[in-house]
Amino acid sequence: MKDLICFGGVLLFLALFPGLTDAQECVVLLHGLARSDGSMEKMADRLKETGFVVINHDYPSTKYPIEELSRKVIPEAAGECPEKSKIHFVTHSLGGILVRYYLEYHELDNLGRVVMLGPPNKGSQVVDAMAEMPGFELLNGPAGLQLGTEPSSLPNRLGAADFEVGIIAGTRSINLILSQLLPNPDDGKVSVESTKLVGMSDHVTVPVSHPFLMNDDEVIRQTIHFLRYGQFWEEADGR
Repeated sequence: MKDLICFGGVLLFLALFPGLTDAQECVVLLHGLARSDGSMEKMADRLKETGFVVINHDYPSTKYPIEELSRKVIPEAAGECPEKSKIHFVTHSLGGILVRYYLEYHELDNLGRVVMLGPPNKGSQVVDAMAEMPGFELLNGPAGLQLGTEPSSLPNRLGAADFEVGIIAGTRSINLILSQLLPNPDDGKVSVESTKLVGMSDHVTVPVSHPFLMNDDEVIRQTIHFLRYGQFWEEADGR
């Protein structure tokens, strides 16, 4: 009888405080190239409101090559999550390539799901066209130079995803000059086709430009749904 009362009390507690049951669900946020953790603050706040533990990890994206960034950033950020928690990732642009590179060569205990926003999984034609221009490396660093579309580029040397990953691609551009370099549709930095990844669990497009993907309400809603259920809510483009 005492055990039944105790069990009933636990069920009542979980019903009254559902957010607390997510304490062991940790989401690591990784910003894009030449951005900062500040760009992911809105996403972080919404995820916290949903009940996730959130690690909004800043890193020097323009200082080191992708390999070095990945080996340092991923374990460092994951290490900030509570012990034994399931670890999800939400990444913008370059952040997704860091996760892919790390998981290509390392296992991550308690890996959950990954949501990538505008990832250059097949590189970007913008890099192909502008890598040799004065100032490009200064602004984008060695990692930026690695994001071309040639078969030998780092993203194209990585294998298929063997983890749960959902990808959100933008279809609206605020930079018509850069869009001329990209196959249509695109988000001004990356084409929709280049975001796709063999082995991905789901893919959705939204009418949002690359720099603003992480702050868009629909993108945030879709991100939370994928983290919860392993699939996106619905096709979002054209809303």
